[in-house]
Amino acid sequence: MSKDTSRVEDFKRATAGALRAMAETADVQVTFQPGPSGLAGKRARLPLPTRALPQSEMARLRGASDSVALRLRHHDNDVHAARSPASREAKDVYDALEQARVEVVGARHMAGVAANLRAKLAEECEAEGFDRMTRKEQLPIAAALSLLARERMSGESVPASAARVLALWRDHLGAPAEAAMEEMARAQDNQAGFTRAARKLLAALDLAEAEADAEPEDQDDQSEDGGEQTGQQDSAEDGEGQSPSESDAMLGAQPEQMEGEAAEDETGETTEDDAAAAEGDDRPGGPQTRRERPPGEQGVPYRGYTRAFDEEVAAEDLCDPDELTRLRQQLDQQLQHLQGVISRLANRLQRRLLAQQTRSWDFDLEEGLLDAGRLSRVVVNPMQALSYKRERDTEFRDTVVTLLLDNSGSMRGRPITVAAMCGDILARTLERCAVKVEVLGFTTRAWKGGQSRERWVADGKPRNPGRLNDLRHIIYKSADTPWRRARKNLGLMLREGLLKENIDGEALLWAYRRLLSRPEHRRILMVISDGAPVDDSTLSVNPGNYLEKHLREIIREIEAREFVELIAIGIGHDVTRYYRRAVTIVDAEELGGTMMKKLAELFDEDAALAWSRAAAERAALVA
Repeated sequence: MSKDTSRVEDFKRATAGALRAMAETADVQVTFQPGPSGLAGKRARLPLPTRALPQSEMARLRGASDSVALRLRHHDNDVHAARSPASREAKDVYDALEQARVEVVGARHMAGVAANLRAKLAEECEAEGFDRMTRKEQLPIAAALSLLARERMSGESVPASAARVLALWRDHLGAPAEAAMEEMARAQDNQAGFTRAARKLLAALDLAEAEADAEPEDQDDQSEDGGEQTGQQDSAEDGEGQSPSESDAMLGAQPEQMEGEAAEDETGETTEDDAAAAEGDDRPGGPQTRRERPPGEQGVPYRGYTRAFDEEVAAEDLCDPDELTRLRQQLDQQLQHLQGVISRLANRLQRRLLAQQTRSWDFDLEEGLLDAGRLSRVVVNPMQALSYKRERDTEFRDTVVTLLLDNSGSMRGRPITVAAMCGDILARTLERCAVKVEVLGFTTRAWKGGQSRERWVADGKPRNPGRLNDLRHIIYKSADTPWRRARKNLGLMLREGLLKENIDGEALLWAYRRLLSRPEHRRILMVISDGAPVDDSTLSVNPGNYLEKHLREIIREIEAREFVELIAIGIGHDVTRYYRRAVTIVDAEELGGTMMKKLAELFDEDAALAWSRAAAERAALVA
């Protein structure tokens, strides 16, 4: 082992040991991988150090390790989840505030840890370009409030690179937000009190509704599941939404038939609550709050307010070739360590598929092709009859697989990177086995509604507008495109600003229709998602379970028709309550292995059926 390698390994062992000691948890699993640090249960992920390992990098890695350790030691998941808001942007702020709290509390009596965390924070501010920001809107609200809260709790000034743009935020908080900040500083040693104050801050900035103890009239109209809107109103689902005939029409209609907008329900005067929710985008502070809809509106059928701004676009049309090449190189660099593991799993899947496609023959027949390998028997014994053979019909059906990837903002970072690589390897593997593969992604063109919402506002904000955002459905690789021509496209998932909202129901319907138009006999649709459908603009003016109910309807109809085999993988989100055939994984690192395993199970089932049919045929011939 070289001197540099030994030095890196020693540093990794020391850092992992310090993390476990500081966290006071001996069974923490520490891994070093390219990309940002993270924590899933008791699995800690730290950035992979380089062989040179300069002092600046050592300080950064120590800061990342200390941050994870303090999260393990001073954070209670149950207390945190009890007040976690439903809106994605509000949850990002809520999580960032808690991370600031655990770092301030944990570093209070450890000077070395405090220095590591200061260095880490300063480097992050510089890397994000905070020193180049001149307008308040350029600084993400989660970063701004986290820095302000950290400054208030610790008494230390923020990094110099963030000071100028953060000063713009201080002038716009307002008295209620300032009071909430003071309460958070006083309660920093008590997580329950801190979360209560954090929710007051979110309410003061119109990021989330005030809690019930502050406003008794608002009772439990939000629910959360890993930060994604679940809208759990299952007790009313069976009697709500589209009738079977409406769903049949949606699933069977051609895309051009879906262009027309559904007839509007009864229109009436816009209430003050509706107007306040609709105008939420114009107020500083983020997405509009979600309000409980009157009972009479719970059965509103799903529709898009307008489809004029939706787009179905090829990945190469969203950025120039040079940027696409750079993004692909970035994807390859980040995932070098996983390439070997996933490739081994892919090769195992390939061997299974090729084994099912192997040619086989029946011998010693009275007719067919002359079996030259048995002519020696005729030479030895001229009375021996000629032997013939016939090739068996292969039971491996021609197959197409569609991979539908959630391109929502919550997939940023490690999940979308691993998903892109898995899609790449899956496409390459199945193509070798003569299985066509299509890779699709779904998101929206804008945050908070885009042009669809602007049109709705211009039309006078009619009630029950339906979906209020512009869809963006991306074709990374079509089924007929060779992998070598589409491989660069998968790097687009790493492009900053691409990932926004997720409207799963319409995306699933889009992928399903594309599969129905394929000539292959077997069609498989695999969905990768990390949460329930969420679009703040739509949910602010429709029933709280509007998007989720539509997703359930589409899944139910697809599974009932059985034209397509539907399977789903949830990343940190329980998708088994939506899909009949589904699996949930805790960490994105498990995605590649899970994808290969589930596909292998599907093809093994097909092989088992083929063998049982062949055995039955042979038994019938013998009888």
